[in-house]
Amino acid sequence: MPTDTGRRYERFQADLIAYGIPVLQSWMYSGHIFKLTAGRGYPLAPTPDELEELSNDLQVREELANMTVALALPRFREALLRGGWRVDGGASLTSYFMGTCLSVFPNEFRSHRAARTRWRRAHRLEATYLAPAAGCDPGPDVVVPGTLEICDNLAHLDHLTAAVVALRLDGHSHGETAELLDLPSARVVEGILYRWRTKQKRRMAGMDGGDTDVAR
Repeated sequence: MPTDTGRRYERFQADLIAYGIPVLQSWMYSGHIFKLTAGRGYPLAPTPDELEELSNDLQVREELANMTVALALPRFREALLRGGWRVDGGASLTSYFMGTCLSVFPNEFRSHRAARTRWRRAHRLEATYLAPAAGCDPGPDVVVPGTLEICDNLAHLDHLTAAVVALRLDGHSHGETAELLDLPSARVVEGILYRWRTKQKRRMAGMDGGDTDVAR
């Protein structure tokens, strides 16, 4: 069993990498990896979108497989040095290594899932902030008093306030706005809107249209 750090172990490690990466990619492609991780006590409950992504996106499979193998290798070697694998244990070294990979994969998949969620959140926020169509392009029969003027003045607000107002104009609730902007709670959104509405009232004092319902 090549557990030393010399050339023998380097060749052995290269063989593990060459074996482990395509196997992991195959398991991800078919979705079988989630049955294997669940059987080990790591239920990941992938969504249909996540399964479709793993099936269709080779780059995602490669990234997850590469990271999983890279993190599994030192754990595998440490287990060998501790005597965690035995010749008479019933599992081959490659099977034992893939078991180590299955213990690493859940955290890597969760990290990918979180990054994907952040990306989608940022994408929605960017689309809303740069082009808040639902709030800033109302038809002639549904114009909220003051909405068009608010949209015209978004560029003069600080970034956070402008984003909050734009999201509210686009129909998001206080809670959804807080989530999209990574704010602590809906109360923070309420506070930002209260301060903005107070300034808006002062600025629009004496003008027709007065207040708007966007901050409610």
